[in-house]
Amino acid sequence: MSLLEHRTRLRLPPSTSGALMAVASMSTIQLGLALSVPLVDQLGALGTTGLRLAWAGVLLLVLVRPRLRDFTGRDLWACTMLGSVSAGMMVFFMLAATRLPLGTASALEFLGPLAVSLYGPGRGRKRWTAMAALGVVALTEPWHGGINPAGAGFALAAAACWAAYILLTQHVGDSVTGLNGLAISMPVAGLIGLLAAAPSDLVHVTWKLLGAMLGLAALSAVLPFILEFLALRRLTTSAFGTLMSLEPAIALFAGLLVLGQIPGLAPAAGVALVVIAGIGSTRTGARPTPASPGTHNPLTSPTVSASTN
Repeated sequence: MSLLEHRTRLRLPPSTSGALMAVASMSTIQLGLALSVPLVDQLGALGTTGLRLAWAGVLLLVLVRPRLRDFTGRDLWACTMLGSVSAGMMVFFMLAATRLPLGTASALEFLGPLAVSLYGPGRGRKRWTAMAALGVVALTEPWHGGINPAGAGFALAAAACWAAYILLTQHVGDSVTGLNGLAISMPVAGLIGLLAAAPSDLVHVTWKLLGAMLGLAALSAVLPFILEFLALRRLTTSAFGTLMSLEPAIALFAGLLVLGQIPGLAPAAGVALVVIAGIGSTRTGARPTPASPGTHNPLTSPTVSASTN
């Protein structure tokens, strides 16, 4: 058997590779959040978020080196909007998490991908969406905390940004070659994140903290955004939105393995529900192959990116 034939046999279906990318993205995000806890105490939630996004924008600009002449005006506008909702998704959730129990904030934020699963392109798997929603409620147990009106508003704003992020990421991924779109959107997100961070949040920044934030940006911003960018080339937005329900389950497993936090009966049942829903949505969630945009840079072309399968 030739090497090419062997590689072809080993190639995963698009729905499977897309799901694995999404799960890897969520895992790195949760690991990054765990490692960010000491930095939040020093920089504040918004300071930590702003610096992480800013470093992510710088890293992608350096690695991808997008050329503005390769973009149409419509593409640049879409990338700018993607950067704006990416920043809003993270900033609004941080503002919600400082006012609400984390489970309540997470449950409200999940309304964004839930709406995409129900009403986005490729719908028809509502049973998986409903199962995922029940699982997230069981996982986060929002009934354990009260509702702060401002916190609820911020969480719902984060949900709206998350829904827009899913749709815009797929649109930009289909329209712009390789990772060029992400390399434009992330600096926009970084600028907005820095503007959202109060000067008091950044006054304690040291070179050591800047170095730590650079590592966290690579782990919990650059890598997850790239993985989700590629995953949405392989999955429908409905399947991707349902898969996002796995994130609270991944956080629960991280707490169990790293912190020794043993889940109760309801969260354990929630894990089972979202895992089943994730598997079910993935089996029917492959996208038709989108038309590839023009090739501008062989290092960032969809052909090279697809080799990550």
